[in-house]
Amino acid sequence: MPLIRMVPLSIVLAVCLAVSAMAAPGVPQNSWSVRITPQRVVNGAPVLLAVAAPATLNSLSGTWMGHELVFDHASGNNWFALAGVSLETKPGKYPLKLEGITASGEKVLFERTLLVTAAKYPTVKLTVSKEFTAPSPEQQEKIKADQELKHDIFSRVSPEREWSGSFSAPVNAETSDPFGTRRIFNGVTKSVHQGLDYRVGPNTPVSAVNRGTVILARPLYFEGNCVVIDHGQGLLSLYMHLAELKVKEGQQVERGTPVGLSGATGRATGPHLHLAVRWQGVYLNPAALLKLPLPDANSKAARK
Repeated sequence: MPLIRMVPLSIVLAVCLAVSAMAAPGVPQNSWSVRITPQRVVNGAPVLLAVAAPATLNSLSGTWMGHELVFDHASGNNWFALAGVSLETKPGKYPLKLEGITASGEKVLFERTLLVTAAKYPTVKLTVSKEFTAPSPEQQEKIKADQELKHDIFSRVSPEREWSGSFSAPVNAETSDPFGTRRIFNGVTKSVHQGLDYRVGPNTPVSAVNRGTVILARPLYFEGNCVVIDHGQGLLSLYMHLAELKVKEGQQVERGTPVGLSGATGRATGPHLHLAVRWQGVYLNPAALLKLPLPDANSKAARK
């Protein structure tokens, strides 16, 4: 197995793992560098990929576990992309395949195996009213209509990156129910918690976690008053159970822009904020995303 020469990148601090590589003719196999943050990749987590290419590239793309990766230019031969691992992903090794196009039109290829391990997520048992587990026929019709709406909304995300820099918490509060919690309602497993709950009282201001465009701001059956922000490249943030909406669909927001007030609308047993993060059809751990050191679009490291 060839050795990989690590090239320092200011946008991440990580440790390079073992790799296997293939390159186009004339490009040394050991001239690529890939760094990942966090170092340990687990199911349900977002991942930042930082790539140092063997030559100046006009573009860089990739695939990983069936997802198309969109890379942005950082500086020099350095590129970065935000990716994620679904909660259902089994532990194992998954090939990351990269394809770059040089200024002369030459194609350069690289392949590396990334190890995914299993994260430990909790299980909770809840006793709730039947209205939470057995919707009426009228409620089922509403649920079906909401599903069709969300399917349409989620299929129309922007291909361009809108987020810039690290993500910030939507409220200044402790969390109550973590991502990945297996929920057993009245003795029956009903769901896996696909977001992060914040312990806030009613009418607490809720802010956008990063720059983006509001693609949904309306009441839904399960989510209550809900805001969805498109951060580009398949990355969305969702804010649920709001008492009041402060943004409109189509509105562009910055990190920290008020999007609503917390509440207990929808299927909620009490006031709180549910924050979810969705990337290319899979839900990721919001707490892990908030910890990632991400490049600022206005910084030297993120300009083309």
